[in-house]
Amino acid sequence: MRIALIGYGKMGKTIECIALERGHTIVSVIDVDNRDDFDSEAFRSAEVAIEFTTPETAVDNYYKCFASGVAVVSGTTGWLSRLDEVKKACTEGEHTFFYASNFSIGVNIFFALNKYLAKIMNKFPSYDVSMTETHHIHKLDAPSGTAITLADGIIEEIDHKNRWVLGKAEQPGDLSIEAIREGEVSGIHKIVYESDVDYIRFEHEAKSRAGFALGAVIAAEFTAGKKGFLGMDEMLTF
Repeated sequence: MRIALIGYGKMGKTIECIALERGHTIVSVIDVDNRDDFDSEAFRSAEVAIEFTTPETAVDNYYKCFASGVAVVSGTTGWLSRLDEVKKACTEGEHTFFYASNFSIGVNIFFALNKYLAKIMNKFPSYDVSMTETHHIHKLDAPSGTAITLADGIIEEIDHKNRWVLGKAEQPGDLSIEAIREGEVSGIHKIVYESDVDYIRFEHEAKSRAGFALGAVIAAEFTAGKKGFLGMDEMLTF
């Protein structure tokens, strides 16, 4: 598969290594200093672009890919206020767009288990639920996209929770998310159910970026021959 990389930080370089190991070809690498390459023949030759950049640039990157007829796999978070707009552009233009807040296979298993546990805990309102997420100091958005996905799964299943908040809960229906930024932590997400008599702790910790990068390359492979808005649910079929 011919792959373009959009964003060439630590994640982009890890994706490059894994893609090459799996027999793919990197035909174009676009970063902050060469954005004119979106108009290059090399970029247009790509079958898919894997995009990990910033919330401020992500959506513009998607439209540039659509204009060149290149499928997009994106793991950038923090832009979801424009999700409906991007879905509409993808559907109306018959483009291919794969989005995940986290490409790690383990995290997506964690997502599924999170919803299942929340469904059980809905029967036990004496337990309150909160979340802590920890990432490296370079992460720009807070809470993380992974934390938001986890929170949405809990809110969907627990009747007495109706929104997440960053920081301390302001009312009983709030799900508190604490965001910590320290060192070079790849990602830790901990969910705690607390009652007067005990705690139930549920946690995922990433060892490195490699799990996220591998999942992104597998997602790129999955897009072959497909159209529309895709995600991990379609790929993993939990």
